[in-house]
Amino acid sequence: MEFNYTYKGNTSVVEQSGNTQMSFSPDTKRPPTYFIGELRQNVAFREAISALHDVVISDLRFKPKDKTAYKEWRTKQEEINWDLVMAMRQDVTTKIKALQAELNQLNQRSYERLRPYYQAREEFRRFVWQKQLDFYFVFDPVITVHPDEVFFECFSVDESTYGRLGASYEVFKNISEFAWGTTNVDYSAALYDEFQKIRSYKTTQLQVDPSGFEVKTTNEEAYKEVKIDLPDSWVRGFLQVSSAMCLPATRFDLHPMDIHNICFVLRRHKEKKGPRSMRYHLKPGEPVRVVFEPWDIEVVCPRSLYTGCQEQTIRVWGRRRLHILERLIAVAKKFTVHLLGTGMPSFYVADLGDMSFTLGLSGWTANDWAGAGNFDLMAPRADVDEWTQKIIFDGLRENWVETADSLSQRLNLSRTAVLGALSAYTQAGRVIYDLNKEVYRVRELSREPLPMERLRFANEREKSATRFLSQNAVQVTAVSEKDSALTVQGSIQDKAKTYNPALTIDRDERIINAECTCNWHQQNKLYKGPCEHILALRMQHARQYR
Repeated sequence: MEFNYTYKGNTSVVEQSGNTQMSFSPDTKRPPTYFIGELRQNVAFREAISALHDVVISDLRFKPKDKTAYKEWRTKQEEINWDLVMAMRQDVTTKIKALQAELNQLNQRSYERLRPYYQAREEFRRFVWQKQLDFYFVFDPVITVHPDEVFFECFSVDESTYGRLGASYEVFKNISEFAWGTTNVDYSAALYDEFQKIRSYKTTQLQVDPSGFEVKTTNEEAYKEVKIDLPDSWVRGFLQVSSAMCLPATRFDLHPMDIHNICFVLRRHKEKKGPRSMRYHLKPGEPVRVVFEPWDIEVVCPRSLYTGCQEQTIRVWGRRRLHILERLIAVAKKFTVHLLGTGMPSFYVADLGDMSFTLGLSGWTANDWAGAGNFDLMAPRADVDEWTQKIIFDGLRENWVETADSLSQRLNLSRTAVLGALSAYTQAGRVIYDLNKEVYRVRELSREPLPMERLRFANEREKSATRFLSQNAVQVTAVSEKDSALTVQGSIQDKAKTYNPALTIDRDERIINAECTCNWHQQNKLYKGPCEHILALRMQHARQYR
């Protein structure tokens, strides 16, 4: 999937003795989106935007070790040992020393002659490394200006980590002008180094200029054309994050020192074998306990009490990605943890006062958001006609940010229809769910409409579910309601076999539990999303009882 961007110049930071001007270069082909204001909370913004950089370059996929250097070292050791053996003979010791002295002189003379070559090679290596580092930013972060805040979003290289930094207008002062909207910004590797120079005693100005940032620089082209060919999985993963945010989750707060203790244990210990999980032990009214496997090290969080009503234990993997939060410990008031379940994604929302940082982690590092996290299939699935969807989206666009309940009352539409439409736009990349404030926001991920025919069906399960419906092979056998949750049971005839799926849907039309007798579900449960039989049963129930 190819994305075309046009930037006028490069994003840059102009630093002087008393002030710093941060200029983010936007995509000039998008509708004008701009913002100009001075930072009021310099240090906190510096740490938060630096943590966002850690998300962008995050790539924790397994890399096999290169043993070439070890083998060379081993060969040298064998030679050294042989030299030592030979040196034990008194009659050759003098000769060896003389030869070594002569060899050292020859090596020194050789190095002096080749020094320019070695220096040039090192400079070239650093140049190539810096250029390759820019390739980490395969999809430039998007910046969105809303009536209540400005927020940045990015996705990691390994497609397993999502980061969002939201800054309310209280973070800025002397705001001169702004226009609501979303645009991509040029975000180079060198910009991160400039972020580190932000200081509290300097005036720092953040600019998102509709003209493309008129920055006086030399030897720079007026416009920079960028064409990025992204895999469908990368784009789909970005869309999956907001769908996962909408799902029911176990929620609790952690004190910043508790996050420090978690990261401290991970820094001090290196696992050599599995399991490599963290177990959250949650008991109502008691401190949260975290157990690290395989060492069974327990961290008790006395400052963080679990206020839920049900005792449970949840295991999460890919824990070393939590190091991204380390820079935020000093400036955060608390961290709110959202756990979707064992082996499911997790979200950590850092409360930075007038700012918030959301870190979204897939079930584990190798299980990226797109490859096995089909969470849009578990989102609200109400059938809403195209005209009603447009009315709901236009209604949300009037205020840019709103809750589903407020939008439902204002437009005089059912909450189910509103959630179904918002879910469809979320999966299309036009709406995002803000986990921090629990509201929906307009956010156009790309300038052109995304090819949903390629992104909608990343797997064959939903296609199979649609096939079952067209063949009238789905029957709803029982429907019951308890504690505002609807339980649906049914049977599906798939060729010569009959499957008996069952699912539980909450009042927000979300799947909170499901079972099926098929082999796929028995192996994966809901860790990779619902099977085609569960999906087909849900669709059939929606048709019969809507």
